[in-house]
Amino acid sequence: MSLSDPKIPFNKPYLTGKELHFVAEAHSNGQLAGDGEFTKLCSTWLEERIGCEKALLTHSCTAALEMAAMLSGIEPGDEVIMPSYTFVSTANAFVLRGGVPVFVDIRPDTLNIDESLIEAAISSRTRAIVPVHYAGVACDMDRICDVARQHGLLVIEDAAQAVLASYKGRALGSFGQLGCYSFHETKNIISGEGGALLVNAPELADRAEIIREKGTNRSSFFRGQVDKYTWVDVGSSYLPGEVISAFLWAQMQDARAITARRLEIWNDYHSGFASLEQMGRLRRPVIPDGCEQNAHMYYLILNGLEERSRFIEFMRQRGISCVFHYVPLHSSPFGQSRGRVSGHCLHTDDLASRLVRLPLWIGVEQVQARIIDSVTDFFMQGGA
Repeated sequence: MSLSDPKIPFNKPYLTGKELHFVAEAHSNGQLAGDGEFTKLCSTWLEERIGCEKALLTHSCTAALEMAAMLSGIEPGDEVIMPSYTFVSTANAFVLRGGVPVFVDIRPDTLNIDESLIEAAISSRTRAIVPVHYAGVACDMDRICDVARQHGLLVIEDAAQAVLASYKGRALGSFGQLGCYSFHETKNIISGEGGALLVNAPELADRAEIIREKGTNRSSFFRGQVDKYTWVDVGSSYLPGEVISAFLWAQMQDARAITARRLEIWNDYHSGFASLEQMGRLRRPVIPDGCEQNAHMYYLILNGLEERSRFIEFMRQRGISCVFHYVPLHSSPFGQSRGRVSGHCLHTDDLASRLVRLPLWIGVEQVQARIIDSVTDFFMQGGA
């Protein structure tokens, strides 16, 4: 590689071309605070596609998870079952309420929570199960929801990576009482920072609005349902500004096309590495029957931590940014002090040390052959 060769970033935010137009329109409308015209458009878009009772835009998926923790009534000492292989916000939202994360191992095929281990993790203090749809590939929601019903538990979907992904024809984020989306710039549909809380249980909808509006009934006031608004519950400021919503609206209008293009990139990677998998040099992602993924990411499973480190450096020298992912929460200092492990997390520890993510963004098609060739070169050269 010469010094003049362009570098290939891991992520590059995609613009549809309409974002700045809608941002200017939001300014022209004279409202830049939350819950204006564009916020309502985005919320309606989600409600129509997810089929949820109410979709509330937030300033991040972290905010949506924190709202979910409040709505679930988590109190100090209550337990919440989740995978260890996830972003810190999944656990932190409940720890903020005094909850105890109970970490369950992942499946070796999808890297999602192992549904067969959930029941053994349930105790008298368990209040909720939080499945995380890793890489936009669905957890086994039939089994998870069955276990939840049998034990009277809430299901809160961390669907941060799963916008426009589905399970058996049904949108991810629509199975639990609550679901949480992310529109961070690393996701498929973006607003820079941003998220949404999907309320599927009608009995939680009114309180969700109150929590999002700093614990006030302000939304009811603006609908003319009360003559003044006041402090009625716990809450915080979880609304995104209207500029964020205007940006997001541009993305939502092209969401299907964005997903289709990402799937083309994902499929080209997948076919490009088939022979390496047949040779036993790496492992490709697995998409179970019934799961319609959204091409949020493409990852490879290598044969060990040392090989992964050499691979990342090899690709870096070729101007290609490849990255690993989560440090398992059960092995983190705070996770050890605030959570507990049910059984073991052998697959979590093993796969977290071997996973590497490749660049996947709209436009990478122009250099994708170079990425595939570089990966192939690494393994054909004996792991460099």
